[in-house]
Amino acid sequence: MGMNNTPSGERIHIGFFGRRNAGKSSLVNAVTGQELAVVSEQKGTTTDPVYKAMELLPLGPVMIIDTPGFDDEGSLGELRVKKTKQVLNKTDVAVLVVDATEGLGPCDRELITLFRQKELPYIIAVNKADLTGDPEELVGKVSEQIKDDGTGKEAVGGASAVVAVSALKTQGIYELKETIGKLAAEEENDKRLVGDLVKPGDLVVLVVPIDSAAPKGRLILPQQQAIRDLLEAGVASAVVRESELDDTLKRLGQKPAMVITDSQAFEEVAKIVPEDVTLTSFSILMARYKGLLDLAVDGVKAIGKLKDGDRVLISEGCTHHRQCDDIGTVKIPRWLKQHTGKELIIETSSGMGFPEELSPYAMIIHCGGCMLNEKEIRYRMKCAKDAGVSITNYGIVIAYMKGILQRSISLFPYLHLS
Repeated sequence: MGMNNTPSGERIHIGFFGRRNAGKSSLVNAVTGQELAVVSEQKGTTTDPVYKAMELLPLGPVMIIDTPGFDDEGSLGELRVKKTKQVLNKTDVAVLVVDATEGLGPCDRELITLFRQKELPYIIAVNKADLTGDPEELVGKVSEQIKDDGTGKEAVGGASAVVAVSALKTQGIYELKETIGKLAAEEENDKRLVGDLVKPGDLVVLVVPIDSAAPKGRLILPQQQAIRDLLEAGVASAVVRESELDDTLKRLGQKPAMVITDSQAFEEVAKIVPEDVTLTSFSILMARYKGLLDLAVDGVKAIGKLKDGDRVLISEGCTHHRQCDDIGTVKIPRWLKQHTGKELIIETSSGMGFPEELSPYAMIIHCGGCMLNEKEIRYRMKCAKDAGVSITNYGIVIAYMKGILQRSISLFPYLHLS
């Protein structure tokens, strides 16, 4: 997979925030070396967050996000501010763009407070430094402003770095990019999808149904990632449809170390795979990869407590064309009603349309989140937890309703349903 094809969920998200006319869009263009955003002398030119997937050296594949001015006014301005706050939920590293000619204002301090509340690492880029004289003096001045709100108390805490830049003169851009790269690298970790659960020389069988919902000519992202991760671990993989699984297992000549299946084929695959062979799903592995697994296993127990009239939210992180037997909008609702025997109110959301108010729901069933970054997944988990609402995911729900969840999480001994 080339840099340009790296999925958004696997990219470090770098958000640029600040007041109107601080030069956010000009700085984004200078950092990326591309005209990604419209710039103008008029305040409020950026009306919606602008997303651009690209390679940013020395970091690699990133998602750059240019946001509307946080100090916007009026009803439309309120909507822009709301969108900016939504961007914070998926941002790994924030860049606060401050106008050097105006200094740190109340709006900038409010943004810094939000960064700190979300435990978000941030850099202050003091733009238009070419208009103010000594850049080092400017950096020192802003650094002091951050620490003191005028009362002698530390008001909002320090940034990871303060960098003087000029988007117009392209000054300090290299230093800013290096600083972003260093900070983003600290946010990266070495988590694996499946490679750490097997050893070199093992054989893993991947069960991949090919049906009307499968993307023509392609495998879905978790399947691609699993194959790549197994290759890096020195593990051989055999990819088969569920219809060829039984025959393939007989012809292999050895028991596989693991069988990973698409959740929709869980029941059929579980009947074929011997009990002494580890069986799990792409969805369960993705839940672990995104940091949702523990909460999701605990959350699935809410199915047993559902009552007539309860509302259940089924949420997908991506948007796609709905098939006649779509997993999120058709199959899971049907299985859920069959399993519980209750008259449930099923609501769905997709893409970035995750509801702000979650308290009306008895439980949330989320997709694997392969197109969302870990920051966004953890934010949604926190929202559910704060609202006291159980949250789980597609694969875990399906395995639970088919009575095979305990088996499918057996490779994680600390997890149990009791």
